[in-house]
Amino acid sequence: MRSSLIALLLLAGCAGMPRGGADAPLPEPPLFTETLGDAKRDAETLFILVHGDGKGGTAVDLRPFAQSLAAATPTSAVVRLLRPGFDDGAGNQSPGVQGEGIGDNYTADRIATVADTIAALRTRYRRARVVAIGEGGGAAIVANIAGLKPDLLDGMVLVSCPCALPEWRRYMAGREKPADPWRGKVESLDPLQTAGGIAPDLRAALLSGGDDQKVPARFARSYAEALTLRGIATDFRILPARGSNILDDPQVIEAARRLAAALPRKPA
Repeated sequence: MRSSLIALLLLAGCAGMPRGGADAPLPEPPLFTETLGDAKRDAETLFILVHGDGKGGTAVDLRPFAQSLAAATPTSAVVRLLRPGFDDGAGNQSPGVQGEGIGDNYTADRIATVADTIAALRTRYRRARVVAIGEGGGAAIVANIAGLKPDLLDGMVLVSCPCALPEWRRYMAGREKPADPWRGKVESLDPLQTAGGIAPDLRAALLSGGDDQKVPARFARSYAEALTLRGIATDFRILPARGSNILDDPQVIEAARRLAAALPRKPA
């Protein structure tokens, strides 16, 4: 079943550039997006932010982080998106079903919708290097996109990533009550299982809090090791004395800036 879902995802979506001339209409992203920073079409880097999980009804808003990243990278465009079913508490919402926040919504259809949104954004910034920044469950989705749509991303920054999904869900079943939801079967895709498709020239950075009890660093470390074994340029860092909420740490923005600077510029 899982292999068939991956095969369907590889065939679905439009990760490439649209056909047609310069005046062809640009595709609309299927999810809600908001652009901050330099919205000009000649931006050097396009950062796309993919937020983390939440239980049903949880509102998420990465706008403060997006504003900080945009201020720190003035030649970039920074886009925050809302994953399927999520809202930001300010009246903006993406279509779809949110999920229950138990690692159940990294499914093939949701991943494809996020990938299609990124593909649509790429058409607006043709000269930009595309770097996706994912937090928590959003990091797992970004990692899966990198493996399933290797032409879509130039780099990725994964923050507090549950990148070894089955192992992380077993860990959560041991600490959450009730545990049964975490023990149930889900159709989410495991980033470790899709890592084999990642493009060899992609660059990756992974950051985890040293005191994170929700997503301990070992679940990102095993993924970072898998990337390194494949020859992927990977920077893995543990932030000492930090818990699960590390997106606001200056080292995350610095990692994103460093990664983008290492990517080759695209021709005009």
